[in-house]
Amino acid sequence: MTDKIVGGNEAPKPGRLVLLRHGQTAWSVSGQHTGRTDIPLTAAGEHQAIEAGIRLREAFPDGFAEGCVFASPLRRARQTAALAGYGSHQVLPFIAEWDYGRAEGRTRVTVGELLGRTWDLWRDGTESLPPSMDADWVETLPDGTQVPVHNGKGETLDEVASRTRLAIREVVPLIEAGHDVLLVAHAHVLRILTTQWLGVNPSAARLLRLDTARYSVLSRYKGDNVIEQWNI
Repeated sequence: MTDKIVGGNEAPKPGRLVLLRHGQTAWSVSGQHTGRTDIPLTAAGEHQAIEAGIRLREAFPDGFAEGCVFASPLRRARQTAALAGYGSHQVLPFIAEWDYGRAEGRTRVTVGELLGRTWDLWRDGTESLPPSMDADWVETLPDGTQVPVHNGKGETLDEVASRTRLAIREVVPLIEAGHDVLLVAHAHVLRILTTQWLGVNPSAARLLRLDTARYSVLSRYKGDNVIEQWNI
């Protein structure tokens, strides 16, 4: 790691925070809200994860030090981390996907039909969905896999933002010590985490598109937390 001189003393150059979204799932194709339902990658998603690992090794040829790779506890993120070549990752519960509550397993159109009006996650939030939408069922995925789905209260945007700040707090000491850190997780939670890295309102996350198995890089520049690269 290259050092820089600060006030006559050697100090490590801060590392970077790398965010990798998991590969394709059946619900990322169908548009169903996929929060805490523990669905696997599709075959295409597995291939995407392998390709993401190749791109990351090209971009970060020195790799990530031991203890600097973290994944969401959900299966699709852990699969992606392993297939990308980071099987020794640690699980970080703070980066589990947004709990969509009563929208879980349902598309935005379906939620709107149940409500009798249009619904938007970023505008209306999970808290706008009534208890009458509570449900539990078993969904059969296109490959025959059966997964339990739960519709309950869910999380507000502010609640998700709060736990992403805990994730940042967890990894900042590693970054300040000069290490690059990799987080393998989900689209919405990583977009919200990015807003908290930048210190802006979490609703700004809706403007940050992050595709399956794509990575982004957050860093520090002239004292500010910035986006260095996005959706690579």
